[in-house]
Amino acid sequence: MNLPTPVVSKVDLQGLIDAIAQANADDSMTNPLTPAQWDVLSSYLLPVVLPAGQVLFNQGATDRTLYLVESGSLSVHYQDEKERLRLAIVGAGSVVGEGAFFSHRTRSATVQASGPCKLWSLPAIRFTELANRQPAIALGLAMAAGGVLAKRLGNRRRRVAAT
Repeated sequence: MNLPTPVVSKVDLQGLIDAIAQANADDSMTNPLTPAQWDVLSSYLLPVVLPAGQVLFNQGATDRTLYLVESGSLSVHYQDEKERLRLAIVGAGSVVGEGAFFSHRTRSATVQASGPCKLWSLPAIRFTELANRQPAIALGLAMAAGGVLAKRLGNRRRRVAAT
């Protein structure tokens, strides 16, 4: 008996690709992939829609998911024993979660939707799968996210905003 082949659904990432192309913030991501590579990557990404005020992840969480921001903006803040401090606003065309993604450490800040947001998540296990099956795409994406991390770490005022 033949078992049905699982269907891998591909999603439309044109909004994300356009957001990256149009982004002009200091910490925006550059487009690392060709249209054909984005098409392959689409089957590894999961959509995330956040209403205003929704927390994406909390400071101290152990999750290593990387998030690509298609629309909206996210507030990044750090909580110490004295107060809550806003570190940055991350907008469309950038990424969040890059610090934990690369360092394998806990999240260094809390990220919350400032308004309605659409993101694409890449859990660590899916990135590993991508790296095994499509190493050039994984490398391109990792280099682009690493570029964002380097920009954020180079900005002394926002250094802790690497999430």
